[in-house]
Amino acid sequence: MGMSQTLLLGFIAGVTILLGLPVGRMRRPAPSLRALLNAVAIGILLFLVWDVLSHAWEPIDTALGEVHDNHGSLAPVLGYGALFAGGLAIGLLSLVFYERWMGRAIRSDEGSASAARRFGPGAMTVGELTVNPKGLASWSPARRLALLIAVGIGLHNFAEGLAIGQSAARGEVAFATLLVIGFGLHNATEGFGIVAPLAADASNDVRDGSTTRPSWRFLLGLGVIGGGPTFLGTAVGHGFTSEAVSVVFLTLAAGSILYVVIQLLGIAAKTRRQDLLAYGLLVGLIAGFATDAIVTAAGA
Repeated sequence: MGMSQTLLLGFIAGVTILLGLPVGRMRRPAPSLRALLNAVAIGILLFLVWDVLSHAWEPIDTALGEVHDNHGSLAPVLGYGALFAGGLAIGLLSLVFYERWMGRAIRSDEGSASAARRFGPGAMTVGELTVNPKGLASWSPARRLALLIAVGIGLHNFAEGLAIGQSAARGEVAFATLLVIGFGLHNATEGFGIVAPLAADASNDVRDGSTTRPSWRFLLGLGVIGGGPTFLGTAVGHGFTSEAVSVVFLTLAAGSILYVVIQLLGIAAKTRRQDLLAYGLLVGLIAGFATDAIVTAAGA
């Protein structure tokens, strides 16, 4: 299959992530619905953690089997194992350090604004002396969380794109097409997982005639971050095959998604609705496994 046709398959598989994004613009959902949406997102992301780690572990499992059968050495096991542990650690801990840095930036901005008010306006207005947070520090926690989810899913989708590109390069057109269908359905549920924190965010409420709901441009940006790597992975996978690269991107994705799951569980704990958490987890997990079943049926 040619490069242009392969890239079209990658684009189709990635663009379906946009289908779930409009949920992020829901206006003033009820508290119970917010809790349910948050729980469904947790279920989807928990499935992705399992899915990503199981695929990343396959090369290690294969290498261990060859050692057991006296057909291989421990070198591949140690090599893939180092990539697995390193990618998982970087994906998880980098977001821990990122959140600490962001927290310090926000506290610094708030401290500067407080100091400006303490000295008084003098000949200037208070508004001129107030220091407003800039960049990501000015975003609500829900928006920053949505961005982290999009980044984690994007890393995961890059690895999926590699699979599409590699199968197309080998001339397995039917197999590549089935992968696109499966990954496309998969990405549709992932799109919802990205924006669920936005729909469940109380700051999306309308106040004083204005709204802080995310713009379509913002949602499209999240879609590009989460779905675009599918297209890029397809282009890379068409050119060469590297199991080591797949392991790195899969474990980076697993670590970042795991961190987000921890954050969402903290939000769920504040609602004190264990029943809605259970219902949402069940729906999210079933949705993840159901869409993955199509990919498995294709032989992936």
